[in-house]
Amino acid sequence: MTDTQRLGRHRQAAPANDRPARRHGGAKVIAAIVTLSVIMAAVAGFGLYNVGRPAHPASRTATAGSFIGLYSHDSPASYAGVTAFTEATGVRPNVTVYYSGWLEPFKADFAATAARAGAMTLVQMDPTNVSLTAIASGQYDDYLESYARAVRAYKAPVLLSFGHEMNGDWYSWAYKHSSPAAFVAAWRHVVTLFRTQKVRNVTWVWTVNNIVRQTGIPSPAPWWPGKSYVNWVGIDGYFTTSTEAFSTVFGPTIISVRSITRNPILITETSATPATAQPAKIADLFAGIRLYDLLGFIWFDSAFKIDWRLSAAAISAFRKDAVKYRGGHS
Repeated sequence: MTDTQRLGRHRQAAPANDRPARRHGGAKVIAAIVTLSVIMAAVAGFGLYNVGRPAHPASRTATAGSFIGLYSHDSPASYAGVTAFTEATGVRPNVTVYYSGWLEPFKADFAATAARAGAMTLVQMDPTNVSLTAIASGQYDDYLESYARAVRAYKAPVLLSFGHEMNGDWYSWAYKHSSPAAFVAAWRHVVTLFRTQKVRNVTWVWTVNNIVRQTGIPSPAPWWPGKSYVNWVGIDGYFTTSTEAFSTVFGPTIISVRSITRNPILITETSATPATAQPAKIADLFAGIRLYDLLGFIWFDSAFKIDWRLSAAAISAFRKDAVKYRGGHS
């Protein structure tokens, strides 16, 4: 991972001051009203996921190869980037992702737009410059309770993660900045709070960075919150050289994860720079998902800091491989 990547790849909101939300009234959340027809269409399109309790799997389980997802740089302010990607590749993503700064409300409007397009939303909730101990002790419960109520009111399925890439060292909540024990306590508190708020439409995704031994990114095992608090595992990893393969980028991390849980795995961020021979990497990505029996992947389509977008040659390769992956349908 390069120094640029270590700074983080995402356009996140400016971090809030490290202040307890309970003492300052919390954040106001505006929950969009989603019609029953949209909700039912979304659930039918996804084919899954109404998680009643984080300790138990979804009643309708995804199969391997269920997902081709997308992150677009303009999400959640706009869905235009996702639409443009679909028009260019002919591939309609069925998962979209956005990164949520601390004290930001749940973007129900974006999630509803995604649902109408046949996609479920993954929210990466990031506690930038916020004390994990303060979160675990309940000092931000006003904010978390309002967020939970908004997600519950939305009703359709939501994938939710907290403090992604915690085994990397580039975020305030992560390795070398906060302890694994503090992270685990905060994760468990967030999940438990949603549980007490009777939020039944969330699938919890524990999102880790891929192990990179040469740059000191360790196994995520010390940050594991326990099987009662996680539904899926997400792995973030990128192809940065022409010699890398799916087995080298993701294989060691999959083995590490499988040593602690059998939960389904989704590649939650991946891409390849044009210099890596993108068409070959795309073919290897689709093949790797099948070989390792994973849920699917989310393509990181952004030129923020590094240009991860598809080249002209890669667009046609992406469409061709997606059609084969989906059994003849794009």
